[in-house]
Amino acid sequence: MSDNTGGDKFLYFLAGAGIGTAFALLFASKSGRETRDIIARTATDSRDFVAGKVTEGRQVVEERSRKLGDDFTSFLDKSKDAVQRQKEQLTAAFEAGKAAYREEKGE
Repeated sequence: MSDNTGGDKFLYFLAGAGIGTAFALLFASKSGRETRDIIARTATDSRDFVAGKVTEGRQVVEERSRKLGDDFTSFLDKSKDAVQRQKEQLTAAFEAGKAAYREEKGE
């Protein structure tokens, strides 16, 4: 059994789309000039559609990354505060232990 990766499946899809396009052009009911005009209009419309979707996607990514950046900054600040508190508690416990040791040793 062969294990197809996503890239292989995409290549098969493109090959099928190419073959389908070739058959559609061979059996088109319009003249060559009309078919070329339709293809050109469809390509232009598709390009505009994809460009619009790319712009929308870029805006969504920028908004989410901005929000994620704000969330991450907030998380980082909270983490720094928590680490500082733990450090202070550990230092206080260590100093208390040293003081107890000195007191016990001195007696």
